[in-house]
Amino acid sequence: MPPVDLFDQRILALPVLLFSIVVHEVAHAYIAFRAGDDTAALQGRLTLNPLAHLDPIGTVVIPIIQFFGPGLPLIGWAKPVPVNPLRFRSSEWDIFVSLAGPGSNLVLVALAAVLMKLAVLTGLISAPGMEWLFVVLMFFITINVCLAIFNLIPIPPLDGSHVVQRFLIAARSPLADRYAAIAPYGYIILLLILFSPLSRVFHWIINACLKVVLRFIF
Repeated sequence: MPPVDLFDQRILALPVLLFSIVVHEVAHAYIAFRAGDDTAALQGRLTLNPLAHLDPIGTVVIPIIQFFGPGLPLIGWAKPVPVNPLRFRSSEWDIFVSLAGPGSNLVLVALAAVLMKLAVLTGLISAPGMEWLFVVLMFFITINVCLAIFNLIPIPPLDGSHVVQRFLIAARSPLADRYAAIAPYGYIILLLILFSPLSRVFHWIINACLKVVLRFIF
């Protein structure tokens, strides 16, 4: 199977990234709606239309920089979905809403892995002219594993932090207020972690997850 060149690979990665981050935000909006909060729905965020979720930096500037930067990973994010926990039917929904985004990315990983497995079993993946299929499915798997793991990091404003905060509040822990106090510095903390040796832990987890998926496929 002849390889797809780097430029073509990045062209194929852009729509995969955009679709994945939109699905992530729509999942938050949908579960919040099911929980009783229609804030996101009223603001037109319960849609797969990428224009409704456009973030000037995360979905335009950053992906473009990554696209033209050889060797740089393709990452991005959409505009956060507005959620009002006070409108949930019960406080437990807060955790489900927070986990909906990473959960949707893991669902996309599973779907892509199953399709890849079927393509391998049927020989479609190695058929002439089908090189793009392997590349697209691998991007679906890799990008969504990264999105799921990254968003589960328990640092504000990522989804994992909402889960931790909810457990601290439920346990009436004195750490709840202190944990909430780091929210304004969340992005700075994330940058420090991602550009420090601690980022190796993040990469190790991602690689471990990818190995499990690839073992299933091949």
